Amino acid sequence: MFGFKRKYNVVQSGLLRGMRDIHAHILPGVDDGAATATQSLEILDYLAQLGFREVWFTPHVMEDCPGNTPEALTRQFEAFRTRYAGPLSLRLSSEYMLDALFPDRLQTGLLPLGDKQHLLVETSYMFSPPDLDSMLLDICKAGYTPVIAHPERYGYMSAADHQALKEKGYAFQLNLMSLSGYYGTYARRVGEQLLEAGSYNYIGTDLHHLERYQPMLDSFKLSRRHLDLLAQLIENNNQL
Repeated sequence: MFGFKRKYNVVQSGLLRGMRDIHAHILPGVDDGAATATQSLEILDYLAQLGFREVWFTPHVMEDCPGNTPEALTRQFEAFRTRYAGPLSLRLSSEYMLDALFPDRLQTGLLPLGDKQHLLVETSYMFSPPDLDSMLLDICKAGYTPVIAHPERYGYMSAADHQALKEKGYAFQLNLMSLSGYYGTYARRVGEQLLEAGSYNYIGTDLHHLERYQPMLDSFKLSRRHLDLLAQLIENNNQL
């Protein structure tokens, strides 16, 4: 049929086999992700079935989660890891909200992402922090590379904002399910635009639970071109 663009099931394509997930909320009971260790183990079993090889736990660190200090999260992570006997390699980092408390966190200690001192950061979906530029610059001065989580979800960011951030050398991380419409049509459209423009450096699941995520991922389809573009981001993940 003229104009038909074939799409392929993401799971069945084998794209996810060997992937290192750098953004997931699986550490139980610390944020809005998995609530119990049982739920965490179920999520890890699912990711193992899909062929993932490594998962970075990135619990939220923000004003709403005052107990999520590096020391507390490390203790909880080590305790949970003793309960996991599956094939996945588990690592710990965090997703840092660029809020009023972030400058203090930058001084007192952080949990970086990967082996190259990257830092996964986010902002409000609706409003930019008034001092976004200075906080990102301070992150760089502290020796970290900012990785801006899911920029396709920030309603306040324009194409010019995305370009300005990229020109300053900051990395972008795509949420896999943004391309499925999981977060709505806006995030899908912007995600596709940024992907086509080559703006993304990394990709993550940002998985919080299986209830809605699993059925959507199992049926998720993409064009061959988009699968190829995502394959490069997955390779970038593996080099972190």
